[in-house]
Amino acid sequence: MAYVNACFMIDTKFHKALKEAFVIFCNKTVAGCTTAELLAAFCDNILKRRGSERLSDGAIEENLDKVVKLLVYINDKDLFAKYCRKNLARRLLFTPDANEEQERILLSMLKQQLGGNFTLNMERMVNDMILARECQSQFLKYLHNKEIQNLGMDITVTVLTTGSWPTYKTFDLNLPSMMIKCMEVFKSFYDLRYGRKTRRLRWIYSLGTCNVNGNFEPKTIELIVSTSQAVILLLFNNADRLSYSEIMTRLNLSHEDAGGLLHSLSCSKYKILNKEPNTKSISPNDIFQFNSKFTDKMRRIKIPITQNEDKRKMVEDLDKDRQYTIDAAIVRIMKSRKVLGYKQLLSECVKMLSPLFKPEIKTIKKRIEHLIAKDYLERDRDNQNIFKYVA
Repeated sequence: MAYVNACFMIDTKFHKALKEAFVIFCNKTVAGCTTAELLAAFCDNILKRRGSERLSDGAIEENLDKVVKLLVYINDKDLFAKYCRKNLARRLLFTPDANEEQERILLSMLKQQLGGNFTLNMERMVNDMILARECQSQFLKYLHNKEIQNLGMDITVTVLTTGSWPTYKTFDLNLPSMMIKCMEVFKSFYDLRYGRKTRRLRWIYSLGTCNVNGNFEPKTIELIVSTSQAVILLLFNNADRLSYSEIMTRLNLSHEDAGGLLHSLSCSKYKILNKEPNTKSISPNDIFQFNSKFTDKMRRIKIPITQNEDKRKMVEDLDKDRQYTIDAAIVRIMKSRKVLGYKQLLSECVKMLSPLFKPEIKTIKKRIEHLIAKDYLERDRDNQNIFKYVA
């Protein structure tokens, strides 16, 4: 840009050449990753740095500004938004000292460059965390006023708005009685505050974390685990040995979930459970036992679960989202124009969607046929290439 401005006197031809060149190489894939994905990961790395690794506010703002300028040349801006939202969710939920002010700076830059709709859900996510802290504060006051003291454990609940956050896996998990008691007390508080009919709580165990004291023979270690991992460990308070099938049945886990959770507790870096046979993979015939001899130099350790990033699912979800977006664009155009020729409709649809992504003509054709089948549009009887909006 400096060369175009200084050496070529801000000539429009050179501006156009620069833009065309950047569009070509910015939309190439690198080692199987799109530039949209890489830019989102770059933003995530900058914003989640902690301690000595953290950049100054000025350096963070400068880097984010460069990302937003590059984003102009990216065709799949909706893919960037999808990765950005997923990464933002992780930072807000799992980074204890997440800087919401810096998150707002990035969202402000994106909003200025790409419009309010682009950042709407992400802004709601940041606001949700503020409201969740207020809700937790009110809950603690409720416990104090009602003199509820014997919950058996401390509980912090983060209430998220459905639709604003990425979709998370939900499943029914058989919880210990103390956890159920805590959830029922919170539900009573929440129903009293917001009304039972206006809002419904749905618990997402896959996002929960627990701090559990492990009373090992060498010393007591505080284990930071997921809700599901904690529930498995608590089974061993009342049993010396449990089989794979017993754990699965007692907790109502699927094979996929049980395998991943038990692998994290018995085959990874921290072997909290001993497994028979002592192999590095989980099978339905395995027997598990609490490893009372376990120790570590730290008094507090986090036991991670291996997360399989399913890129295929991300692409499938994106394709579905794009279909709905194309449908909405076609209906919006036809609602305002009432009658429109086939080529004009294609042209206007591409123009409307290009700030977000580059739609394929064949996909638009399919969505037009879909909307005709759903009675949103109809073809003109005399000319099949003319469409009418059905009110």
